[in-house]
Amino acid sequence: MSEPSKEDELAGTEQPFVQHLMELRDRLLYSLYGVLIGVGLLMFWPGPDGLIDFIALPIKEHMPPGAKLIAVGVFSPFFVPLKVLMMVAVLLALPWIMYQIWAFVAPGLYSHEKKFALPLIMFGSLLAYAGIAFVQFFVLGNMFKFIQHFTPASVAATPDIASYVEAILSLYIAFAAAFQVPIVVMLLVRFGLVEIEKLKAFRGYFVVLAFVIAAVITPPDVISQLALALPMCLLYEIGILGAGWFSRVSRAPDAEEGTGTEVEKSTDGH
Repeated sequence: MSEPSKEDELAGTEQPFVQHLMELRDRLLYSLYGVLIGVGLLMFWPGPDGLIDFIALPIKEHMPPGAKLIAVGVFSPFFVPLKVLMMVAVLLALPWIMYQIWAFVAPGLYSHEKKFALPLIMFGSLLAYAGIAFVQFFVLGNMFKFIQHFTPASVAATPDIASYVEAILSLYIAFAAAFQVPIVVMLLVRFGLVEIEKLKAFRGYFVVLAFVIAAVITPPDVISQLALALPMCLLYEIGILGAGWFSRVSRAPDAEEGTGTEVEKSTDGH
């Protein structure tokens, strides 16, 4: 948080704890309503079958002609499409959910912080979408192509739909989280937890850290590990470039005036 001005604009705006709980309850309900609306829209189009067909495209392209994913579990044909439907509904409602988070914390922010909090949250949502799209349209296809090279000719590659959904869901979450690197870097610099020069010096260590994280949270294949580690390194550089600009434009007006006054005083002293 920035230092408050002489006349603190947040003074007297404190709310009782019970009122905070009621506000949190309302925001959670609004988020749930957004997800339910997303479920209704997706039930109408493209429907559970259409969603399953879409997320199965990367693996079906590398299966024998006419082959289908199988459902081993007794209840898998019902629960797996429902799980996919809920997952996509949450993704569809993500900007709305992020807005509810912002609306909950906004009363505790200064006016200059509110101006940049919402764009930052929306930018984080877009980065999450970019990470998921990267998985769907690039990572999965190349990963399954790589795996097929090691599949014996006597083995029929007919994966279970439940295990397939679990695998890609973990990848969606991993890449959506990893693509938040620029947001994390900019906030670390903005709140004075680390300096940009130290982030630049840490660059080599971050490359090693990115490959370690990719090796832990992705399947044991080179394609998916490289596909996660390399974008993380690129996003780290983007975060460093954006950190200086974000810290400058989100500074409190009184802090900027104070800095200017100090510069003038030092100039007069000379």
